[in-house]
Amino acid sequence: MRITREPFGSADGTDVRRWTLERGGVRVRVLTYGGIVQSVQVPDRDGVPGDVVLGFPDLTGYLKRPEPFFGALVGRYANRIAGGSFTLDGRTHRLPLSGGPNCLHGGERGFDKRVWDAREIADGVLLSRVSPDGEEGFPGRLEVSAAYTLDPDGALRIAYRARTDAPTVVALTNHSYWELGSGPHELRVAASRWTPTDASGVPTGAFAEVAGTELDFRAGRPLSIPLDHNFVLDEGGPEAVAELYAPDTGRTVTVETTEPGLQVYADPRLGGVALETQHFPDSPNRPDFPSTVLRPGEVLVSATRFRFGTR
Repeated sequence: MRITREPFGSADGTDVRRWTLERGGVRVRVLTYGGIVQSVQVPDRDGVPGDVVLGFPDLTGYLKRPEPFFGALVGRYANRIAGGSFTLDGRTHRLPLSGGPNCLHGGERGFDKRVWDAREIADGVLLSRVSPDGEEGFPGRLEVSAAYTLDPDGALRIAYRARTDAPTVVALTNHSYWELGSGPHELRVAASRWTPTDASGVPTGAFAEVAGTELDFRAGRPLSIPLDHNFVLDEGGPEAVAELYAPDTGRTVTVETTEPGLQVYADPRLGGVALETQHFPDSPNRPDFPSTVLRPGEVLVSATRFRFGTR
C-alpha cells in the first residue's frame, strides 16, 4: 500500500491537495476539493492500465464546470428534494432551487464545492468537515467524514459517518462516472422495482416493477437508452448490487453497498455511467420511503465498495 499527497491548486483561497492511493495494480486519486475521485486506474484483460472514471486534469476544470459532479462527494442531500423544501418535526426548511424547481445534490454550494480537511489513515485517506447549522438551508451542525480506502484486493471503499446536534436530513453518495472502455457497456442491477418520477425528476411515490420493461437489468444487458432512474435494490439479494462491464476491454466494476437505492445516470452527451448508491430522492417528503432523518445522539453510517476485475 502506497499513500502520497501533493498540492493541487486552491479554491476560495484554500489550498487543495491530491491524495494518491496505490495497491494491487489499482491507483486512485482523491481531491480534498469536493471529495472528488479524480481518477481510478485499473488494468484491462491484457494487463494494460487505464483510467476508468471521467474527470479533469486540473482543478480549474472542476471549478469552471461543476454541473456534471464528476467524481464528487454529494451532500448534504444527494439527488432531489421537491420544491426545495421539507418539513421536519413541524418546522419547514427552505433550500436553494439548484435543479430546476427542486433542490439538487445539496443546493447551490453543496459538499462537492467545499474543501475538506484530510488526514492519512490505514489503507487510505479520511476527509472530514463541519457543515454549520443552516448551510444551504439544512438544519443542524453536521460533523461528517468520508474514508477512502483500498482493500487488500484493490477495491475502493468509501465509508461515510455523520453526527448532528439538531434533527436534520442527510443522504450522501459518490458521483463518479465509470467508463471502462471505449465501446458499449453492459449493466446488471439487482432491482425488481424502481421509483417513477414526474417531469422534474421527483418520485411520484409509486413503486413500479421493472419486469417487461427497458429497466429490467437483473440478468444484465447492454445499455442502450439514456438513464436517470432510482432503482430499489432487492432486499436479501446478492451482496453485489450492480455490475458494469465493458466487452472491448474486459474491465468490470462491481458495486456493493449498505444503501437501499441506486441511481443510474447515463447521458450519451457525457459518456460514462454514474452508479450513485443512495437513499431515495425526496425521501424527506415521502414518509413511506426509507428515512433519511438523523437526530442528535444517532450516527449515520454508510459504506459502498467498488470492486474491479476483468473477464
